[in-house]
Amino acid sequence: MSELAQLIQKYDVPAPRYTSYPTVPHWKTSPTSDAWLEHVRRVLQSPLSSWSMYIHIPFCETLCTFCGCNTSITKNKQVGADYVETVLAEWAQYLEQVPALGERAIKSLHLGGGTPTFLRSVELERLLQPLLSNLRKTADFEASLEVDPRRTTEEQLQRLRHLGFNRISLGVQDLDPLVQHVINRHQTLEQTQSITRAARELGYASINWDLIYGLPKQTATSVQLTIEETLRQRPDRIALYSFALVPWIKPQQRLFTDADLPQGQEKRDLYELARRLLLEGGYLEVGMDHFATSTDALTSAQMQGKLHRNFMGYTDQQTDLLLGLGVSAISETGHCFHQNEKVLAQYVRKVEALQLPTLRGHELTPVEIQTRQQILELMTQWSTRFLNTEQLVHRADLVQEMLKDGLVQVDAVGLQVLEKGRPFLRNICMLFDPNIENEAIIKTDAEEARVFSRSI
Repeated sequence: MSELAQLIQKYDVPAPRYTSYPTVPHWKTSPTSDAWLEHVRRVLQSPLSSWSMYIHIPFCETLCTFCGCNTSITKNKQVGADYVETVLAEWAQYLEQVPALGERAIKSLHLGGGTPTFLRSVELERLLQPLLSNLRKTADFEASLEVDPRRTTEEQLQRLRHLGFNRISLGVQDLDPLVQHVINRHQTLEQTQSITRAARELGYASINWDLIYGLPKQTATSVQLTIEETLRQRPDRIALYSFALVPWIKPQQRLFTDADLPQGQEKRDLYELARRLLLEGGYLEVGMDHFATSTDALTSAQMQGKLHRNFMGYTDQQTDLLLGLGVSAISETGHCFHQNEKVLAQYVRKVEALQLPTLRGHELTPVEIQTRQQILELMTQWSTRFLNTEQLVHRADLVQEMLKDGLVQVDAVGLQVLEKGRPFLRNICMLFDPNIENEAIIKTDAEEARVFSRSI
């Protein structure tokens, strides 16, 4: 067995993705709606404060069996029109309760899903025109959205570009027909090429392709073909995500079997193959699973030490407030998380009752704020400083294992992730997470909790 295979066997355990800290399963001190509003008011008190907005559009016409997002499957377009009115009503509540939102300049707006372009052009304009015309914007304001090339028209892209959108992310995942069949996402190369070309011609400044490794029926050959086509199309950014197998949360993932899935070293080899081809093709590695051209803002942010990570992955944008609108949307300030109702009917009911659609959240302790910063530094800079000399004493045996395996370098000041340790970054972050038991960081005979996807 190769050294990498031995390390994977040792460290391939369920692990948080650390797009937030504390991770959602460890949220405890949930704020009321009033308490959340007070956090928003407090963070916007300063005239220099910055904020951004995320709007969740949950609808998809068909179900992709790999998907872990909060979605609602329907072909009835009227639900989109009704939903737009509900989101605008939620936004009106925020404006009434926090007038500073209309006074402070917004730095970025992102539409995610689901499939944002499930909404017809008239509904996209109905949703976005009131927001973008009435809000002050920073000089470097960015508006971005996720699109499904199968469900997106050039007319929609034109309308969005006219409204000020300048970044776009295409869901591609894998171009192999067999893989697409198993994940129920039949998407031709021509559809992907067409939307990529249209976005460029319309002047979108940055185009991202989302790819996934570890999907059922994926092979080295299929991954290589997908990456070679990606290199030909030359998107500005590439997100190469690990497939998160969580069938206890997303039952549709039971439609394929474990035998269909590349696992362990076989799965990691797919990433390393894709990584090698992308680096040889001129892309630079950004963070844990992102790649970008040398001229992209994501690359510049990493080089300047300004790279950030949130619920949407890596970004060059960081604000004092991220305000989430729509069903299941998550908001955050430096001291608090807030999530909307995840069930569409309950979200609508609360908004119609003139209530904020609060489901849950978490108010961070001072120690959690410090820990969040350390994990963010590991995720974006591959190193962090210790809070004190005793911080990892209770993890001493685990740290020694990682030192022996050549994954990290440690001195009196802090910890640095070595090249050999990059595949195990999520395990290394767990060292700093007091919510994680020692037995969960390296594989043991203990029964695995079905909370997180696997680290590899």
